[in-house]
Amino acid sequence: MTATHQAHSRLEHFPISFFAIVMGLAGTTIAVEKAQHLWGWSSNISLALLALTALAYVGVAATYLLKLVTHPKEVVAEFNHPIRMSFFPASSIGMILLAIACLESYPTIALWLWAIGSGVQLLFTLVILSNWLHHEKFQIQHSNPAWFIPIVGNILVPVAGVPLGFHEVSWFYFSVGLMMWIPLLAVLLNRFFFHPMIPGKLLPTLFILIAPPAVAFISWVKLHNGVIDDVARILYYFGLFTTLLLFAQLKYFVKVQFALPWWAYSFPMAAITIATLIMLEKVGGVFFVWLAPILMSLLLLLIVVLVFNTIRAMLRGEICVPE
Repeated sequence: MTATHQAHSRLEHFPISFFAIVMGLAGTTIAVEKAQHLWGWSSNISLALLALTALAYVGVAATYLLKLVTHPKEVVAEFNHPIRMSFFPASSIGMILLAIACLESYPTIALWLWAIGSGVQLLFTLVILSNWLHHEKFQIQHSNPAWFIPIVGNILVPVAGVPLGFHEVSWFYFSVGLMMWIPLLAVLLNRFFFHPMIPGKLLPTLFILIAPPAVAFISWVKLHNGVIDDVARILYYFGLFTTLLLFAQLKYFVKVQFALPWWAYSFPMAAITIATLIMLEKVGGVFFVWLAPILMSLLLLLIVVLVFNTIRAMLRGEICVPE
């Protein structure tokens, strides 16, 4: 096969799930921004991460747009796929996360990213939920934690929406995300308890279970002007329990060979780390004094491992291949 044919083949199989990389990098950037306020870290670290995240988003978006132009049938097939369809909103979530990361240093850019990202997120939510309601192909074995992605994006909107002055709009998105997350969680628990486990390659997506309560906690605190009330505590501690539950399954995760779904570890870990930093800031106490740096260290180590393995897999030609 010639180099040109190889390039076309790689592009044809470039997956929408690449946007999960942007989510992980952006979540880490926001966590580092929070840490620099609490612990006095240099702002150069977060600015460097923000630049890396922005470049990653532009690179992934440009590549996928090129795939749309050159291989439209493959994009349509991916959108109709019962699992991959859920990753399309990762593109709009990436924009919202970039908006959050830009709030302090680049508020005008943050406004545009938030506005566009939130609009696209709502469109994806409507289209995907409509597909779930009117279908002839979905089975219980198709359900997986990636189905949370179209929902989590809505819960995330208030994190930037409230500081930008869009309070009621933020409540709208938060309500949609929260009320859809609860029944969807019940659907997934039914699948986990009474049906065969998800394929080994998708096991890392179980970490997505952490994201909805952790992100809901962050948004709830934003919507209530930084107050940690009973609802906030319920959301945070459920997210923390889910994290502990998944770490208790470590023996299953270490057996999974590296592949792109490993990036499903990153954003949920960033979300619970940010939530814990907020608890440290607002509540304090020895527990959070110890837990926050532990989670931050694990998050940064995870990102290094993911970036290294992703670059190595790309150089080896193990990514963007037929499955």
